[in-house]
Amino acid sequence: MVVEVPYCGVCTLPVEYCEFGPSPPKCKQWCVDNVPKDKWPKEYASEGDVEKKLEGLSVGGSSSSSSSSSAADEPVKMLPGGKIKKKEVANVTICTTSRNKRKFVTTVAGLEKFGIKLADAAKLFGKRFACGASVVKNPQDKEEIDIQGDVADDLLDYIVEKYGEQVPEDSIQIIEDKKKKK
Repeated sequence: MVVEVPYCGVCTLPVEYCEFGPSPPKCKQWCVDNVPKDKWPKEYASEGDVEKKLEGLSVGGSSSSSSSSSAADEPVKMLPGGKIKKKEVANVTICTTSRNKRKFVTTVAGLEKFGIKLADAAKLFGKRFACGASVVKNPQDKEEIDIQGDVADDLLDYIVEKYGEQVPEDSIQIIEDKKKKK
């Protein structure tokens, strides 16, 4: 017995696999226009019933309705292949690490997410704390500011003072990563 398998003209996959292809809405429209109704995938034939069933469902308990609504309000970005990428939450991270016994480096990451030019901010930090400050790339290829010295607490106050309208104070985190003594 020979089975005829209709292939999609958009994604070139069998029609029952179009939902996993790069553009399911275009595939659905092509399928509705070009494939006989008895060969349609199940999800195309009874889509209205599925939507009605899904309306009453929720994730988690009934008490977490505010968390599910905030998750739905987050902006998303479509990537090639139909994948969805959620937008990262903007945070400024101030990290202090020990270089030698009494030498420290303070690293500031995340200022660029608030529209602040890192080179200008590094110059201001260097003048304010009378130390060296430069823009460097971290291992993840993201730019951050390195400041010579342990200035994390003063830096928090200075960022709020200088960039208070752009950077809210509750979005700044301080992490102290001091190496253990031998």
